[in-house]
Amino acid sequence: MEDEKKTLFSGMQATGNLTLGNYFGALKNWVTLSDEYNCFYCVVDEHSITVRQDPAELRRRARALLTLYIAAGLDPEKNCIYYQSHVSAHAELAWILNCYTYMGELQRMTQFKDKSSKHADNINAGLFTYPVLMAADILLFQADVVPVGIDQMQHLELTRDVAQRFNGIYGDVFTIPEAYLGKVGAKIMSLQDPAKKMSKSDENPNASIYLMDDPDTIIRKFKRAVTDSDSEVRYAPEKPGVSNLIDIYRAATGKSIEEVEREFDGKGYGDFKLAVGESVVSVLKPLQDRFAELSKDKTYIDNIIKINAERANYVATKTLRKVQKKVGFPERIR
Repeated sequence: MEDEKKTLFSGMQATGNLTLGNYFGALKNWVTLSDEYNCFYCVVDEHSITVRQDPAELRRRARALLTLYIAAGLDPEKNCIYYQSHVSAHAELAWILNCYTYMGELQRMTQFKDKSSKHADNINAGLFTYPVLMAADILLFQADVVPVGIDQMQHLELTRDVAQRFNGIYGDVFTIPEAYLGKVGAKIMSLQDPAKKMSKSDENPNASIYLMDDPDTIIRKFKRAVTDSDSEVRYAPEKPGVSNLIDIYRAATGKSIEEVEREFDGKGYGDFKLAVGESVVSVLKPLQDRFAELSKDKTYIDNIIKINAERANYVATKTLRKVQKKVGFPERIR
């Protein structure tokens, strides 16, 4: 029964182009999670506007991201895949939760400090209260679990604190979410700086493999990937570039570290890089073909957007009405 499954919530921002890191680190894993959980996967477009966006480009990227969710294997009938901006309860609950979140808590958020330093000309209130909207995202759907990276763990802790504070005042209103601690996806690092994660906002185009990169581009980027002055394909802390390529090859082929090291024993980095690139091309081709096919079917995607927005609104509104009643807002006359 669907109702007997625990609920999982996650989402990605509708900015930039998704990378191989997004795929192996999250998106591929979401597909397997949909068998175990009642899943809500959001295209997080409201969060996106804390940084100035070109309106037409944001709309295009949001639709492309929703389409990519499906192309990657997420069943839109089994999972609720929707735009955050199509469910007004996100913003309505965020305002209420703002009134139960302390300034000191938000000032401690490291991501606010990081983003403020990168966008010093636009340190807006939305950037400051971003974690409260994230709390609303999660709590609206009474999520039991949330798969989060280490960079978002602080926000999830705030979500838990705010939910417990609200429940302490008004009773059992929100489910207290836990971090998803099951099987996690591979952590993919930059091809040009293996000390940092592969990022869709990296200014160096050779640092990231984008999901829509063509085969020649993928192979070229892997040929330029940073390794070291050695020539041994070996997984070790002192070989971060090579270790990252081994992780990518493992994620693409399912092989173990030992199997990869044996396969390339005595071979140089040239052979290894080419094999990694070819394995990634073979993984991405079905996704790219499916994305192209779906993108042509406007009616199908429009229908998914409409139906899933209705599903998300139905669930979210139940939580929002309960919260509104608890804080003393007048009941609506039907």
